[in-house]
Amino acid sequence: MPELTVAVLTDAGGAHLDSYLTGLALSDQVRAVVVADPSGLSEAAAKKSLGGKLTGFERDHAKGLVNQPGMALVTLEALQAPPVIQIALAANCHVLAEKPSCVKSEDFEPLVRLADMKHRFLMLAFANRLRGTVKAARNLIQSGQIGRIYGCELHLVADQTRLKNPTYHKSWFADRARSGGGHLMWLGIHWIDLVMHLTDSQIVEVAGFAGIVGGQPLKIEDSAAMSFRFDNGSFGTMTSGYYLDRGYHSHVKIWGSDGWLQLEPHGGEPLQWYSTKETPAQIRKYDGPADDTSYSPLVQACAKASADSSSPPITSGQSMHALKTIFACYRAAETGQSQRVG
Repeated sequence: MPELTVAVLTDAGGAHLDSYLTGLALSDQVRAVVVADPSGLSEAAAKKSLGGKLTGFERDHAKGLVNQPGMALVTLEALQAPPVIQIALAANCHVLAEKPSCVKSEDFEPLVRLADMKHRFLMLAFANRLRGTVKAARNLIQSGQIGRIYGCELHLVADQTRLKNPTYHKSWFADRARSGGGHLMWLGIHWIDLVMHLTDSQIVEVAGFAGIVGGQPLKIEDSAAMSFRFDNGSFGTMTSGYYLDRGYHSHVKIWGSDGWLQLEPHGGEPLQWYSTKETPAQIRKYDGPADDTSYSPLVQACAKASADSSSPPITSGQSMHALKTIFACYRAAETGQSQRVG
């Protein structure tokens, strides 16, 4: 089984770092890990999570790449990420990056070109693609069980509570100049990528609104509503916002000519569907293994693809298109006009 060394390139505020370290510790493909963190704040966590797999800790990102690791895992605030991803690709690493890894699409596009030129993977961390229910839903759609896609409705709603924390107000997540956007960029983008992955189609035009409805002193949106058109001719809508006191409400429903399916990852039935092609035609429920909601399956899948050159869980082009879709919605909100994606 091919193995590889991974460089973790992070800094203070690197999101989901503990989850990424756990995924690397569990991966059979990962032989060794070097962590590079100018702040030094992640050293204790790295030692605890990785144990003997941790073979070095650096305070300079470039030094973490000296021994030519096969993959780099980059988790940085969005504004800081592009130059670090660039040096990782230049060092011939495949890259798994925390999204959005940019504050405008123009900063990510040259990274995609560099990755493609060097035949390296550039994968944004859309971990929901690896859920068992998502795989089952995609198989149902791809096998034609609900027929030709007609439309979809999505919502992903999180808690308003975090927005009331003064510490959050000072973080990069609350400043669009550092984060690229608010709820839509941080959470809504997961569902945008997911619906394109499920239907194997691309969003080509969007319209929408984004703003602050909760009254907190933020430099990001806490609420967004968007509508979109796919390249297969179908349409969709999405609500994306921080509305709750705690927890999540989430929903993906897709209608087709021969039925429908529905994902509800946070409560409710994880996956149910109805198909007129099945006998009897009735609502059916997923009875497979429970979803692994951690980042470990994604990290392991990216490590495997990087080690043995198999298909990655997401391509550089798919990563880029998800980002472009969100930035197009922001343009639509600012101009009051629908926007082409691309």
